[in-house]
Amino acid sequence: QLQLVESGGGLVQPGGSLRLSCAASGFTLDYYAMGWFRQAPGKEREGVSCMSSRGGSTNYADSVKGRFTISRDNAKNTVYLQMNSLKPEDTAIYYCAVLYYCSGPTAYWGQGTQVTVSS
Repeated sequence: QLQLVESGGGLVQPGGSLRLSCAASGFTLDYYAMGWFRQAPGKEREGVSCMSSRGGSTNYADSVKGRFTISRDNAKNTVYLQMNSLKPEDTAIYYCAVLYYCSGPTAYWGQGTQVTVSS
């Protein structure tokens, strides 16, 4: 069964850090780009970051550049999102997704993990 499972979300104070993980099962991530998206209450889902299949290229939303870092470990079939200097406006449900290529259509979605940044 194809599955993406996110973990690592939680409650953190402004300025803090979290590391999200997205583990894939039932298929290999090697040939796909991997992305992170988020959806805040009352807002549309937005792209946060994406990494190409071999990790050669990455992109980030302007709002997270310099604070978030995407990485992947194909041997573990897992992608990560390191989030530093978190702000209240980063509060959202974060989803990982498998894409055929960055900025392309998504193939699979995870169920999401809640990130709340609040004092």
